[in-house]
Amino acid sequence: MSVTLTDRGQNEVSRRKRAPNAAPSGQAMFQQSTIPTLSEMQYQKLRSKIVSLELKPGSAISEQELAEQEGISRTPVREAILRLAREKLVEVVPKSGTYVGRIPISSLPEALIARRALESTAARAAAEVATKSQVMALHSHIERQRELEVAGDMEGFHHSDEKFHEQIAIAGNLPGLWVMVQQIKLQVDRFRRLTLPEPGRLNMIIQEHAAIVEAVERKDANYAHSCIETHLAGLQFHIENVVEAHPDYFIHDADLNNLADI
Repeated sequence: MSVTLTDRGQNEVSRRKRAPNAAPSGQAMFQQSTIPTLSEMQYQKLRSKIVSLELKPGSAISEQELAEQEGISRTPVREAILRLAREKLVEVVPKSGTYVGRIPISSLPEALIARRALESTAARAAAEVATKSQVMALHSHIERQRELEVAGDMEGFHHSDEKFHEQIAIAGNLPGLWVMVQQIKLQVDRFRRLTLPEPGRLNMIIQEHAAIVEAVERKDANYAHSCIETHLAGLQFHIENVVEAHPDYFIHDADLNNLADI
């Protein structure tokens, strides 16, 4: 079978070496399993229960009991626990046991500062580029939160609050910022849940959310930035009361008197 000059040229091109810094050509294939492993499933379950405070800070965790409840070996449970320990959601104490991690007081200031920086950027962007339908979606979240306040559904309110803040980032065309926020606010989420039962707390959150949406709707970027800064900074004023109400939930590794100016 003869090879034409055209075929030979195409073969030479296909064999030509790609420059080290060149992007891949053709269809890139990446293998990624869509089926979660037993370890991943246990991690997600435990993580959800810890962050939602279904498992209280300081409470004991038994690998054996968890394995028996799930009908699995202890290995995936142990792997999940070690992963949670790296996130400081679990404390493994040698010769003592495994416990749900307490909330380090020292972890709250930096997480709050980082969250304010990221979300104020997202709010400013949302005020500049949000569409009418995205503003309507934000209004819908607020109406849902009013319903949940009346129902006294704290967990539902928390999830609606999460969706609201995510929608701000989406409206600003910066959804990746919300991913970053989720990575840094694990301890803040647990602390924040403890603030929700405070009298008037839910209504105050709703009013602050409404101010943010008003700023976005008016396309007032500076006001949107200011509103979300005020909204998120307010958490710092609850730290002392929450710690005093639940002292066993926290690692007392910072002076509460020094947290007022974060």
